[in-house]
Amino acid sequence: MSENKKIDLSGDGGVLKEIINEGHGEEYPLNGCKVSLHYTGKLVDGTVFDSSVGREPFEFDLGKGHVIKAFDMGVPTMKLNEKCLLTCAPDYAYGAAGSPPSIPPNSTLIFELEMLGWKGEDVSPNKDGSIERFIVESSDKKRSPAEGSLVKVHLIGKYNGNTFEERDVEFDYGEGCDCSIIEGVEIALERMTVGETSRIKIQPKYAFGSKGNDVFNIPPNSTVEYIVKLIDCEKGIEEWKLSDEERLQQAELYKSKGTKYFSKQNFSLAIKMYKSCVDIISKIDNDESKKLKIASNSNIALCYQKTNDYFEGKQACIEALKLDPLNIKALYRRGQCNLAINEFKEALEDFEKVIELEPTNKAAINQIQICKQRIKEANDKERKIYANMFKKLSAADKQPTPSTEPDVLTKCGEWTDEDAKREVDLAFERDNNIVMI
Repeated sequence: MSENKKIDLSGDGGVLKEIINEGHGEEYPLNGCKVSLHYTGKLVDGTVFDSSVGREPFEFDLGKGHVIKAFDMGVPTMKLNEKCLLTCAPDYAYGAAGSPPSIPPNSTLIFELEMLGWKGEDVSPNKDGSIERFIVESSDKKRSPAEGSLVKVHLIGKYNGNTFEERDVEFDYGEGCDCSIIEGVEIALERMTVGETSRIKIQPKYAFGSKGNDVFNIPPNSTVEYIVKLIDCEKGIEEWKLSDEERLQQAELYKSKGTKYFSKQNFSLAIKMYKSCVDIISKIDNDESKKLKIASNSNIALCYQKTNDYFEGKQACIEALKLDPLNIKALYRRGQCNLAINEFKEALEDFEKVIELEPTNKAAINQIQICKQRIKEANDKERKIYANMFKKLSAADKQPTPSTEPDVLTKCGEWTDEDAKREVDLAFERDNNIVMI
């Protein structure tokens, strides 16, 4: 567009744009972006009714109807650092009502705009800007992915402007990692509608993290971009419509999926499926639901053990044992978790309970021996700490100190190493209330 040439953005002369200073680059803000600009608004007689110049820049979400129509039409045509004039007929500004007292009814307005910059729509879970979405091609359809719905997408992954992958892929929403879909793409998809194409800028924690990706030659802690087209998606599960019987059927499906992902060593997705199994039947109280909850929580514990997250594993066992305090698998796995986090006495109690319920359980018998050995090692270590402490006290007492007080030790007898050792034994047994193994 050449300088001083007025462009009709509305097609009916209602919004005319005239560039004052050309901007930089080839990009424009897209719907959903948060734009930052300065404006000065005038009536046709030159009266200034408002200006952001000298104040904080004006920011708004483009294409959301948060500003006058002329802004939503004109701002997407601006490059970075561009300055322009927008002449806005009443229908594209404040209409017949105006905006008293500054803007009379049926006023044509002239805005001078300066584009300072823009960011993509922040779709990150914590609203920290780690996932930004730029709508490249919008859609008038309303359907979006929901948990469990089958989605079809076309993906183009880019790093530093170079394409590292391009493919069509189908997967159940919420299970994308099984198809090597990074978390940031799946999170962004929830905000997209069928037919939409968006550019997604994804920071490392929702992309390839601190490890990077050797196959794609992406270094650690790299920000990547994806062009994502949502081709189609099925309607997701509407849990609130499900009967108890349908919930149980869905829970069985989640449990089966959890087992499938466990066998593929995709433990994070297995945990997600097992938790979904528990959640969807959380308010059902019968024998079938109880059995599913116990099995799923026990399997969650096993998954956490595989990922060395023993505290979470222990909690999952506790949930299973709330429903069945005598469940051998849950007791055994809680014992393993307690052993891993150095809770040796609690682990011993769990394994001894297993033997009480199943005397021939060889695995539990072996674990009991390990627990006893660990307890003995811990006791020996603590005993040495006590001994060293008393030796230091004994050595300090033997140091001569100038005093006018009578020498008590000569009257009462010195504190010997034998005395210290004996006191250690008594204090240790008294404090721990133990029987030596």
